[in-house]
Amino acid sequence: MPQAPVKFGYLLPTRERIMAGEHETRSVLTLARKAEAMGFDSLWIGDSVTAKPRHDALSMLAAIAAVTERAEIGTAVLLPMLRNPVLLAQQAATVDRISEGRLILGLGTARDVPTIRREFEAASVPFEKRIGRMLEGVRYMRALWQGGPLNWPSDDPSPREGDGRWQAEGIEIAPLPEITPARPSGPPLWSGGAADGALKRAGRYFDGWFPSGPSDPEVYGQNWAKVQAYAAEAGRDPAAITPAMYLTLAIDENPARAETALNTYLEAYYNQPAAHLRAHQATFAGTPEAAADWVRGFVEAGARHLCIRPVGDTAEQMGWIMGMR
Repeated sequence: MPQAPVKFGYLLPTRERIMAGEHETRSVLTLARKAEAMGFDSLWIGDSVTAKPRHDALSMLAAIAAVTERAEIGTAVLLPMLRNPVLLAQQAATVDRISEGRLILGLGTARDVPTIRREFEAASVPFEKRIGRMLEGVRYMRALWQGGPLNWPSDDPSPREGDGRWQAEGIEIAPLPEITPARPSGPPLWSGGAADGALKRAGRYFDGWFPSGPSDPEVYGQNWAKVQAYAAEAGRDPAAITPAMYLTLAIDENPARAETALNTYLEAYYNQPAAHLRAHQATFAGTPEAAADWVRGFVEAGARHLCIRPVGDTAEQMGWIMGMR
């Protein structure tokens, strides 16, 4: 069977603009239009409420959908357990309609760091229950996207022990077919993570696998094989799952300058040592040729949708990334 073509996505710098004191959004929308015109296949927005403050991801994607026509739009990644699933289902369905079926919801489970724990506390969500909350919430949203009155949790197609966090009788978010998502099953849901539990969840329950690390393409290939095996065990078609990857790139003709730029960026963004972050995230600093070889390694390992976060001069980095196609 021929492999699907590789898609290149661009992560828009919403957090970076906030860090620089730029709170208006027009420049981000202009950048989204530019990226689409350059040929990027998808446009992505990060998500955080208090841990790494920025504009709301779905609100920004609605605006991006209105100023673009072709590129897919997505979250890289959104924490669904911080939201009520009924409200999130309605928001996502609306953005999917605005974009005419271009939305992808990349979902994460949250790293165990103090700032994210405080974020969960602020949202009154127990951090230790986040996985079960996410899985039930995903099933709840998918059921709501089918339209028609819904009773929850009695209409849950795959109940699990500990479910029943939400209770509702006869509810619907779409009294008219035109208000359901543009696609009958709703927008694709991708899950991240490289731990074995995350690989299992991706294979069993999600439409795509969207990790952010580690940096080794060989490890990516091994983990992708596990995702496919878990899908087959669950009676799913592994070919129905999109293998994606979140990559951070600092490209410069001077490798030392690229390394300095990447380390400085990571430490400012996360307030953690760069060495620690690079041990877990897929990051690369080097020349355009070396960066292209590194990215090609993930493609050869199976990745078919790359979300790239560039570090450095925006226009120059975007040009180099497009040169990899």
